[in-house]
Amino acid sequence: MKRLIATTALLGTLATGAFAQDLTPMTDAEREVFRAEVQAYLFDNPEVIMQAVEILQQRDAQAQAQADVDLVTANAAAIFDDGYSWVGGNPDGDIVLVEFLDYRCGYCKRAHGEVAQLLESDGDIKLIVKELPILGDASVLASRFAVAVKQVAGGDSYKAIGDALMSFQGEITLPSLRRLGSTFGLDMDAVEARMNSDEVTAEIAATRELAGILAISGTPTFVMHDELLRGYLPLDQMQALVADKRG
Repeated sequence: MKRLIATTALLGTLATGAFAQDLTPMTDAEREVFRAEVQAYLFDNPEVIMQAVEILQQRDAQAQAQADVDLVTANAAAIFDDGYSWVGGNPDGDIVLVEFLDYRCGYCKRAHGEVAQLLESDGDIKLIVKELPILGDASVLASRFAVAVKQVAGGDSYKAIGDALMSFQGEITLPSLRRLGSTFGLDMDAVEARMNSDEVTAEIAATRELAGILAISGTPTFVMHDELLRGYLPLDQMQALVADKRG
């Protein structure tokens, strides 16, 4: 019984990560007995393994969250004030939400409506949009088009085109983008001339570089104040996070 209690205590210590004892002073026979008792206990109480795994997962999540906070803090200027990303919502809002997006990403399309509802229901949120085309050449083409529209025609046209691209269901090609731009009365000659310019290339490249620094591997990814939110979030979760950030 004493050995069982000791083994249980040892497993609890292992699960909490506090075990640092050197077992080398044991004799070979003692180590063999010890291993057998541990094995027998685990067979009889397999839930202990799951508890230890759960604790490890919690620690990993906490470590990742802190690492993300550190990344956001270290790269705050590039995230929140790069000088070129489109700003929507309330520019003076007390909550800043940054979205990295790809127009061909299904979850980005889904999140687009949720973010719009969030801004409509809360007038104190500033939205910053960052172009991160990661789903192939068509995604890059769409982003080049959107950024060119912003640079040539301004933020209102960029917002309209961004909304249209998020709801667009067809194949993204230069002819389809021409037709889309024409429906908004854009000067497509000027937009097309800008699409492959150094200015557009530099903006997309800078966002790609930032995404690499932040270890962003998918879209949508959000930043809310000091927190990285990796992946799609439904409206109720975003609202809860906003409330939490406001305290």
